[in-house]
Amino acid sequence: MFVISLNCYVFSMIKRLFVSFFLLISVCASAQYTEVINSNRPGFSESPYSVGQNVYQFESSLFFRKADAIPTFSNPQALGLNLHIRTGLFTEKLELSLTTALQNDKLAFKNVFESSYNKTGLSQLTLGAKYLVFRPKYDKKSKEIRSWKKRHSFDFKRWIPHVSAYAGVNFGSILSDYHERGGITPKIGILLQNEFSNKLNLVTNIYYNYIGGYLPEWSFILTETYNFNDYWSGFVEYQALFNEVEKQSNLGLGAAYLFSNNLQINASLKATLQEETVGMYTSIGVSYRIDNHKDKFIELDEFGNKVESIEKKTYNKGFFGRLFDKIGGVFKKKDKPNPKVDLDISKPQPEDGKETGRGRKRQKSILDDITKADKKDKKKVSKAEKKAAKKKSKAEEKALRKLEKEKIKEEKNKKKEQEKLEKDIKKLEKELKEEEEKAKQDELDKKYQEEKKKQEEEKKKQENNKKNDG
Repeated sequence: MFVISLNCYVFSMIKRLFVSFFLLISVCASAQYTEVINSNRPGFSESPYSVGQNVYQFESSLFFRKADAIPTFSNPQALGLNLHIRTGLFTEKLELSLTTALQNDKLAFKNVFESSYNKTGLSQLTLGAKYLVFRPKYDKKSKEIRSWKKRHSFDFKRWIPHVSAYAGVNFGSILSDYHERGGITPKIGILLQNEFSNKLNLVTNIYYNYIGGYLPEWSFILTETYNFNDYWSGFVEYQALFNEVEKQSNLGLGAAYLFSNNLQINASLKATLQEETVGMYTSIGVSYRIDNHKDKFIELDEFGNKVESIEKKTYNKGFFGRLFDKIGGVFKKKDKPNPKVDLDISKPQPEDGKETGRGRKRQKSILDDITKADKKDKKKVSKAEKKAAKKKSKAEEKALRKLEKEKIKEEKNKKKEQEKLEKDIKKLEKELKEEEEKAKQDELDKKYQEEKKKQEEEKKKQENNKKNDG
């Protein structure tokens, strides 16, 4: 209970500060590519770093989760396979990812009686992207040769984390009924990492998931990793999930082994807590990458300055030439060779806006530009309003459909319970009837035996009387 109250306090603070985290913007020119694979597994947290351009990384694990069933509807057991695909795009700081999971769920209904059934399907399908917005610079202690104390002292700049912004989309409409939360829903997050040393790292993730869907969810993940040597590493992780209905948390540990530069094997074991019910989660997995990364070289001049190519400016372009200038100069007018120069010996033309003998030349009005811009803005606003109204109506329809599905499920469950109760009642009635019939039969047998005994006694008496008379 203390853990849950602490989680509530932490997340109340997170909700107030979450938007301010997203306002953090900075420029960082260093690459994120590493010579060996940098996997997020076996933990649930995600590093703020990208895998690098032209690198394709696959992180997969086989997992098993088990806990006691809780009233009334729950998923106490699951066995599945998850897959996380990552690749760098356009720049070393941007990463695109696809996360999915296929699992077999044991769905349980617990009320007066307990029943369960198994269902297999997709439990997650999320397309996301993250961008490194800030990377702090640390002091290189190896260059400090004058002071032993400074060389071996802790660099307090390492408390400043690396920061990435995450945005993704959940595709809930193709998931199984239990995991579907309102079709297509956004997911946003902040990814932080503190590098306290070359061996010790702290990763923090804050997510707001299923926005606008059924039961939007806050999640907080804290992972401490330690590299024992060049091959082995371990981690301790805490995760908390919050929505309007329930709170979940889990605490676990795991290890990873670097088999080669592009292959990692990992395993984990965690304890889960949901509504005062303790369960377990275990996984074993593999991470592999296809490394096509190539370093980019910057051309410098003799003074160490970056050499930049200067684009040639061409003139005498037509309308389409100016429009498509950036994609190769399509529809350009060709410059005419040896243009003729006509000498103008006529009187100077009057200024714009003044009448001449040939007519009046109208000066371009600023009001026309403002009117056009205003019309464009109005069109944009009306389109945005229509789009928002359409989106709202779709969301309402989805919510209604979800409610109808839930009602149908509840009715089915109630019908099943009623049928089961009726069967039990019939069974009890049958047993009572059989017992009553048995009791009646026993009573009749008893009476018959008593009558028989009486007759035998009377017969004996008569025989005795005859003997006495004789």
